[in-house]
Parts: sequence; structure tokens; C-alpha cells
Amino acid sequence: MELSPQDTLRLNVLLANKPQAIRINESSMTVYGLSADGEAQIQLNPTGRDDQYVKRVKELLSGHVLGSPGGYPVYLQRWTRMGQMRDDSLEQLLLLGEPEAVVAAVTAQGLTDELARRAWWAMEDANNARHMLAKEAVVKGEMGSLLASYLVEHLPFETEPEQQIETVRLVLQRDLLDDEEIEGLWRKAQRKPAYYVGFLAARPDGLPRDTHAHPLYATHATELKGLVGQGNALAGLLERALSGAGQAFIETVLRVFEKPSNQEVVNLALDVIAAYHAAARPEGRVDATWEQLRDEASQWLDTAADVEPLIRLDGITREHLATLRMMSGLSYGVVRPVFGDSTAIGSLMRRKLQPVLQPLLAQLTCLFAQK
Repeated sequence: MELSPQDTLRLNVLLANKPQAIRINESSMTVYGLSADGEAQIQLNPTGRDDQYVKRVKELLSGHVLGSPGGYPVYLQRWTRMGQMRDDSLEQLLLLGEPEAVVAAVTAQGLTDELARRAWWAMEDANNARHMLAKEAVVKGEMGSLLASYLVEHLPFETEPEQQIETVRLVLQRDLLDDEEIEGLWRKAQRKPAYYVGFLAARPDGLPRDTHAHPLYATHATELKGLVGQGNALAGLLERALSGAGQAFIETVLRVFEKPSNQEVVNLALDVIAAYHAAARPEGRVDATWEQLRDEASQWLDTAADVEPLIRLDGITREHLATLRMMSGLSYGVVRPVFGDSTAIGSLMRRKLQPVLQPLLAQLTCLFAQK
């Protein structure tokens, strides 16, 4: 099947005018082109089956843009979702009228704010928005707030908790949302606790909660800051946990584990908690069971140089410091005994998790004043 002479001419004119992006609406058989002056459109006149005709249109575009008349190259399809496209080819990908090529562009590390604008025109999609907000250039640029607003509006339609968590984490970057929008998301988290994990990941020290500091904070804040100045990282973490922001973090963690919906929510929450307490484990993450973490923390208390100055402070106990160490080691290893041979979700998963979660959360509340 050949393209009609009229369509061939009009497509070539479109390409000669150096469009910034091209998209194809297959249901209406329309080709759209984005330029600095606005949007152009070509109503196709198929000479055969629509799907075959669109394929010929894409072959023409690919032949002109990439010199590959066979259409969107297969090797590009393999690389699309791996973010392995060369930065200098991203503009070309947006001229192919191919959704996979747009995804290849938005997942590329070299995506700029301007290319994000073109890609968004070519294909508005929540996954694309998330990919783009993972790029610093986009977050800092004009597209950041637009994409964040779209994702907030789209969030009620997300059914997978892990995507809800990632969306909340991304839209809470920098100043993408105003205070009212952030408060609105926080209120919605009461009905969808997975949102809390996104808050914990994005702004662990800036949760929209007015929580009082632990009584030990007022007593020892000055001394803890002094120890931090002497290079005691554990003192800094203890001060962080006892502060009002730290108490809000702990309170939110407890909310997450009241009713986690699936295994991914639990795993992501454990990773966020470990990251928050990372200063207590400068050697890096571990893969250990809860019992192993408990035993290791007991030994660590006797050998870690940062521990002794803190134990001397009135009211600061070995249990406080052991808690910091144990929380820093949380990972899938803690729940592997339960999740390793189970696909349970919901209430069944929560029942299975009780032997692990109960001692873990009891340990965490050692640092929480509002028990």
C-alpha cells in the first residue's frame, strides 16, 4: 500500500518546516505537528486499511528523521524503557509519531525541560510524567509544576500502591506544589495510607504535622548539637529523631503500618525508615532478619565510638541508641521469613506479619514520646 500523493506531499511539507514534535491520532487518522508558531494538522486520506496506512506514515517519518525506512527501529524498542538513548537523538525520537519513541525520550537521562515540553505535547501519560519528574532539569524547569499538578489530579485513578507512593514522592519535590495542595494530599492519606510512604520518602523532616518534640529534646538539644560539631553523627541522628519533625516521622511510620495494603508498601516503608536512620550505619545497608539486627545492635553498643558520649546524657539509654541502629538495618531481610514463600496481601498479609511488625514497632516507639 502506498500513501496517497496528497498525504505524501503534506507530510513532506510538515517535515520541511522542522517541527518540534509529531503525534498521530489513529482513531481520527490525523497527524499533528508542533512548531514554535503553534500546531499544524494533516487529515489523512487512507488508500486501504487504517492500521496499514498509519504504518506507512510512520515509515515515511522514520525514513526522513532517522534514515530508517523500516519504521521505528527494533533496537530502539529494546532500549526504550532502559533509558539508554543517546542525548543527541532525543529530538529525533519526538518526530516519529511513535508512542514508544516518546517513552524512550522521557526515560533518557539527558531529557531537558524543553524536550519534556515537547514530549508532553506528544503524549500525555502518567508514567511519562513520573519519568520526567525523575529528572532534575525538569523539576527545576517550567514543566515541573505542570507535571506535578497533572499527577495530583490523576492520583485518585492510580490503583497500584507502589505507583501511588512514587507519585506522591515525586510531586513533593522542591516547590512543585503549594501548601494547600500538600495539605490536601496529606488529608487524602488518611484514606490511602500508602501516600504516607511517599511523604516519608520525599520530606522526612518536613511533614505537614504539628508534633511536639520528645521531652529529652528540650533537655539535651544543645549538648547533642555540640557533639555533632565534634563529628558525632549518631548524636545528630538522635537529635533528629527526638525533634518535633522526628516525632512526626515516627508517628507517620506507625500510621503506615496500621494497615499496609500489600507487600510492596511494606518493603518501601522499610527502605524509607532505613534511609532516615542511615547515620547509625555508616558502613551501609545490610540484609538481615530482625533477630540478627537485634543481636548485632547489642554488640555494636559496646564498640561504637559515638555511643559513649551519648550514654552519659541523663535519660538517654542504650535502648534509644540500639533502636537507631536497628532501624538503620531494616530491609527485605526482615520480612523475608514471611514474604519469601507468600503472595498474601491485605488482612491475610498483615496477620502473617504480626510476629515481625509487633517487635519492630515496639522498638521504634522507644523513641516516641506519645506512646
